[in-house]
Amino acid sequence: MISLAVLLLAVPRVLGALNGACTANGTPGVCLTTSTCSSGGGTSHPGFCPSDPTDVQCCTATCGSGGRCEFDTSCTTGNIASGLCPGPTGFRCCLPAAGGSCGAPAVNAATLSLIKQFEGFVASPAPDPIGLPTVGYGHLCQTSGCSEVPFSFPLTESEASTLLVSDLRTFQTCITNDINSSIRLNANQYGALVSWAFNEGCGAAGTSTLIARLNNGEDPNTVAAQELPKWVFAGGQVLQGLVNRRNAEIKLFQTASSVIAHPPPC
Repeated sequence: MISLAVLLLAVPRVLGALNGACTANGTPGVCLTTSTCSSGGGTSHPGFCPSDPTDVQCCTATCGSGGRCEFDTSCTTGNIASGLCPGPTGFRCCLPAAGGSCGAPAVNAATLSLIKQFEGFVASPAPDPIGLPTVGYGHLCQTSGCSEVPFSFPLTESEASTLLVSDLRTFQTCITNDINSSIRLNANQYGALVSWAFNEGCGAAGTSTLIARLNNGEDPNTVAAQELPKWVFAGGQVLQGLVNRRNAEIKLFQTASSVIAHPPPC
């Protein structure tokens, strides 16, 4: 007869702390109090957050149309919706790819290189220039100790690259959704905007004059050259690193490419 202890050891599971990532029976979740989970429409699963009090359990939930709640970093479709899931900011609704095969395209190698250059590689969580905890290539920690990251620290550069590609899905999606489908952007123009959104945030990008001018049909190269240099402030002061990054993004934006990234190819 197989003992209960042996059976438990045979079942792979991911353990987490309060507001940290967990996995319950193969479904991603977040460690929350049972009351918070229930009020947010989730289901609590005991035994997956053992370092916390009894009422802190792994919370899983479905959301939207065919979506499930998980941390942004594990959403493979890049189609993420806010306000539909219980828990911390980074635990959101991961929906099926918009339009089936017409989801937001991945950025090109030139964009990845630019982002890595300016974010820099950080193997273990540490404050960035304005004091926010980050790791890898600019991953902003969503939980204490960056527990949502699916790798142990210190990261390798390969793991950091994988994390970056995952993180960028959110920003690829918001740039794709914010810009009218009638606006054509090549892969370098699109990539430069994703780099900018990754640095400044989807909210700031979506309400920007830059996006508004593109949607009004103005010349993309002119808009980028005039608007990107405005995004060089942090804490009310100009940062030379942001000046350099915006210049690099403008250069990438104005580099010709025959590959059309927006609207997304189907």
